[in-house]
Amino acid sequence: MSAVRIVIVDDHPIVRHGLAGVFADEPGIDVVGEADSGPRGLVVIADTEPDVVLMDLRMPDGDGVPAIRELVKNRTHGRPRVLVLTTYDTDRDIRSALNAGADGYLLKDASRTELVRAVRDLAVGRPVLAPAALAALLGREAETELSTREIDVLRLVADGLTNKAIATRLRISESTVKTHLLHTYSKLGAADRAQAVRICWERGLV
Repeated sequence: MSAVRIVIVDDHPIVRHGLAGVFADEPGIDVVGEADSGPRGLVVIADTEPDVVLMDLRMPDGDGVPAIRELVKNRTHGRPRVLVLTTYDTDRDIRSALNAGADGYLLKDASRTELVRAVRDLAVGRPVLAPAALAALLGREAETELSTREIDVLRLVADGLTNKAIATRLRISESTVKTHLLHTYSKLGAADRAQAVRICWERGLV
């Protein structure tokens, strides 16, 4: 299996270097480029064709949201996937990033393990959303009872289907599948789809 190629877009050199150092020790992940703004990030991404982009939201020479929109508009075969990595967890920031097409949203206080797992999950099509970001996005206490459709989606996840395959099976869009999964993570207190499936197995839901 080929290594996951990533590009880091952040206006702080120390953050870029720190992230590059994290992934330098991770087998199967290669940092193939860095940039300090959204516009320059687009140039680097076009030159390096990464699998995953780590994108900051607010940068003096060009924010991340416009860059995300441009990436999503022009990407091929769902690549690159975009992981927003930021200090901002307000409802407005999260909605802006997800509406632009970001595939994941993680805060910079995430642990090294969480960050590496997020990159690996995104590389294979699994959505990633920090619990704190989920709470801000929902703007309310999460309900604990899963809807029938959310259970349908999780059962297909448990069967090993991708988001695209689930969308086809249920005759809904991939973005709707992603939304169902994100809501499910919030309700279950799960960090990712594997944990959500495990919790549902334990509860006898799937």
